Amino acid sequence: MEKEKNYHPFNGYLFLLIVFTVFALAVVGIAMWKNPWFAPLIPLAIFISVGFTTVYPNGSRVLTLFGKYVGTIKMNGFFWANPLFLKKKISLRARNLDSERVKVNDKLGNPIMISVILVWQVQDTFKAAFEVDDYENFVRVQTDAAVRNLAGSYPYDNFEDGEAEITLRSGVKEVNEALERQLHDRLEIAGIKVIEARIGYLAYASEIAGAMLRRQQATAIVAARHKIVEGAVSMVEMALDNLSRNNIIDLDEERKAAMVSNLMVVLCADKDVSPVVNSGTLYP
Repeated sequence: MEKEKNYHPFNGYLFLLIVFTVFALAVVGIAMWKNPWFAPLIPLAIFISVGFTTVYPNGSRVLTLFGKYVGTIKMNGFFWANPLFLKKKISLRARNLDSERVKVNDKLGNPIMISVILVWQVQDTFKAAFEVDDYENFVRVQTDAAVRNLAGSYPYDNFEDGEAEITLRSGVKEVNEALERQLHDRLEIAGIKVIEARIGYLAYASEIAGAMLRRQQATAIVAARHKIVEGAVSMVEMALDNLSRNNIIDLDEERKAAMVSNLMVVLCADKDVSPVVNSGTLYP
């Protein structure tokens, strides 16, 4: 299997001088010396000029001769190579790909909308030119396939326990790393280097977005209430322990129950409570 080879072309300015010299010699020979034997020098100069090529920074030229790969020019500047070479231009600059938003199903079967932002560049010009038909289209198609596969590997969210499983919404770092690995494996055949890949857009599909939003709100309310009740019970327990340990007051079971009830109402209420002064007694 062939690999990328660096080709070192000739200095373009030197051959530009040769072309001017040959062309001038042909003109002088025909016009001044009236010698028709100098006429072939004109098509020769034109043929030599076909070999000129310019390579800009982070650019390259893939050279082939009658279907055979000769090498790749990666140096910057003005060069001359065999005029029979076919010179294919391949950019080595980093490029951005903001994929279209696609509708897929997550691991739990929920329809979601997702897109990816990919930063990539050509690393191996031989693979990019000859291993795939169109490396730019190859990047787009394989990115779309990787996004669909990634979305089906993780749930969008975990309502039961946010730390029980990596999700698309909460496990951003892990999901992006998995996306980069998938894209690296898929694009390596085309000589493409994945610089960065991350999820650019993530949301539930429109048909379930409203229901999932209400579910998220309900889950958040339940979780908040759970924390409030847990904290209230801890505070009531601490109050009873301190009262008993410091011998501040001796409460029987009925008074303890009343105190617990009052404290739980105060601590768990949504709004400020109004105190009621009991001037009587709990006992008849």
